[in-house]
Amino acid sequence: MVKVEVTMEVGADGVAIIKMNNPPVNALAVTVLAGLKEKYDEAMRRNDVKAIVVTGNGGRFSGGFDINVLQEVQQTGNLSHLGRVSVDLMINTIEDAKKPSVAAIQGLALGGGLELAMSCHARISTPKAQLGLPELQLGIIPGFGGTQRLPRLVGLQKAVEIMLLSKSIMSEEGSKLGLIDAVVSPGELMTTARMWALDIAERRRPWIISLKRTDKLESLGEAREILKFARAQAKKTAPNLPHPQLCLDVIEEGIVAGGLAGVLKEEKGFNDIILSETAKGLVHFFFSQRATTKVPGVTDLGLKPRQIKKVAVLGGGLMGSGIATSLVLSNIPVVLKEVNAGFLQQGINRISANLKSRVKKGSMTQEKFEKTMSLITGAVDYAEFRNVDMVIEAVIEKISLKQEIFSDLEKICPAHCILATNTSTIDLNLIGAKTHVQDRIVGAHFFSPAHVMPLLEIVRTEKTSPQIIVDLINVGKNIKKVPIVVGNCTGFAVNRMFFPYTQSAHMLAVLGVDIYRIDKVITSFGMPMGPFRLQDLVGYEVSIEVGKQFVTAFGDRTFKTPLTELMIENKRAGEKNGKGYYIYDEKRRASPAPEVKEIIEQARKNSKIMPDGKPIVVTDREILEMIFFPVVNETCRVLDEGIAIKASDLDVSSVLGMGFPAYRGGIIFWGDSIGAGHIYSSLKKWSESYGGLFKPSAYLEERAARGIPLSAPVAARNFGSRL
Repeated sequence: MVKVEVTMEVGADGVAIIKMNNPPVNALAVTVLAGLKEKYDEAMRRNDVKAIVVTGNGGRFSGGFDINVLQEVQQTGNLSHLGRVSVDLMINTIEDAKKPSVAAIQGLALGGGLELAMSCHARISTPKAQLGLPELQLGIIPGFGGTQRLPRLVGLQKAVEIMLLSKSIMSEEGSKLGLIDAVVSPGELMTTARMWALDIAERRRPWIISLKRTDKLESLGEAREILKFARAQAKKTAPNLPHPQLCLDVIEEGIVAGGLAGVLKEEKGFNDIILSETAKGLVHFFFSQRATTKVPGVTDLGLKPRQIKKVAVLGGGLMGSGIATSLVLSNIPVVLKEVNAGFLQQGINRISANLKSRVKKGSMTQEKFEKTMSLITGAVDYAEFRNVDMVIEAVIEKISLKQEIFSDLEKICPAHCILATNTSTIDLNLIGAKTHVQDRIVGAHFFSPAHVMPLLEIVRTEKTSPQIIVDLINVGKNIKKVPIVVGNCTGFAVNRMFFPYTQSAHMLAVLGVDIYRIDKVITSFGMPMGPFRLQDLVGYEVSIEVGKQFVTAFGDRTFKTPLTELMIENKRAGEKNGKGYYIYDEKRRASPAPEVKEIIEQARKNSKIMPDGKPIVVTDREILEMIFFPVVNETCRVLDEGIAIKASDLDVSSVLGMGFPAYRGGIIFWGDSIGAGHIYSSLKKWSESYGGLFKPSAYLEERAARGIPLSAPVAARNFGSRL
């Protein structure tokens, strides 16, 4: 086991090299922070030490404060774990010391790592080192003085951008801004840093205390204008989040009252915000994302992922071309197969358009575009499939067609080849029913657009080989997706969890609730769009086809809406023809469509479920709960049936697959924040009035009765899978 430690070596030149060692990123764990304090105190006492260089082991400076400590504080409420790092270490020990410090940066200096570097009197870096303060991604603010020192080193405008957008910069840009004093090669880093430190000690270079600088700060009037604009932007883009506004308040305190006052306000704000619900949600989501690749009985068997050198994609439609784009962006050669040359060219053109959009945005050069496109081979037969390592089928959702394809693939592809399907709902056992290689068949469910959406749902059957799953998890990571391993059922995890989402919204609509009010409540909660706006985007035909599969599988708890078919009868197709529940202009901007009111009235008459023919009266809170509690309920069934391994996987799936707000932690984490008891009693009451869509699951009922969190691991399944 690698020893977590801070070491110090004093050279003949009188420079003490203090080195942090906590692989892989030298996180500032409590022991590391204590070690830094101890070594600094020793360096101050020693007469043979003239100056200090602080650096990190293994080619990295520091990735920041140990996030495990944040989680521990949130779980215990014990703030003493945090100490007073910003004052005791960063100011009293380092910045105000009688001997100067230089930070020697390689690889990265992020969060607390950059704050440590900014407390030093100079910063020397190697090229391409990543610098940033990404704390706001975790629902907190910089807590080691970063809100005060960064504006003083790079100016307020740039500092606000770096902090509020959690935007990292490279050391070259840092040098231009004044954050980095010199960029040198890795071989010259320590020599340069030592000389720089001695030059400061011997007054050949200025002894600069970042916290006391004001030369880079804008005038007070200009600073207030910058902060006013930033507050308005934060309120617009993150209306439910308190920490961006807190960050700006803390920055302003330092500009108005001085750096030390700003640090003290930052310390108090950091300690308060760490215990907020949004911080707890975002920290939970952070850890949950990193746990998705741990699959008991699969990833603990010692299996090594095999190299996937070439992948074939069947189907060049929107999904197939998006999947192919994801693969070639990660330098994986792709064979794209279509039924004829015309469709093939359309598929290649879609991939080209996906990549050209990157060129247009400046994130890809023309040379890189051409090199990436050269990784694509077009095919109208299976000749190129004889040497591929994986096939991803992405044709239309027709069982007989998929069965025929997989029978062909079994005969043509090599014996080691992974046979994957991108189906979003069809049972994998049906797809592979006519093959003899069901151990190699797996679901690789991408979300649209496949080259943009970060989730990859890996669907296994009882026969899928663990090696295949390990291989596909590795492919997912290589193409920068978050892989979630789930079981085989209608809708798998994400689509199954969320099928009640749209159905509950439709039930509310025919019960008399205004559809635009429903959408507004849901977007105010933090979803990117409401259920009716989403249906306009997805398309009504798709909604009907998917709905049929859920009615077949879960007929006792589905609501068959008359509204969608009425919309089609009235020649409304959503975004497709610019007329849906909303009207769309040429820029896809949506506005309510008054004429839809008559169609909704017809749906209400047809369904005949309004009590006494009158619209129900509900609060916004009740609308929110009537839409999301059934989602929590179905998620409980997914857990109970073993479709998902752990609740945190479903939290990640809900955020990355359906846009559930990350700051609420995910669907089960949010459910636990509400409480199983309230969710159960609400659903039971609604089920008595409105039917099976709201019927509480046995899992939810049990958790509510026993006071157990929904997220607590499922015990040994002596009760089996239940409805």
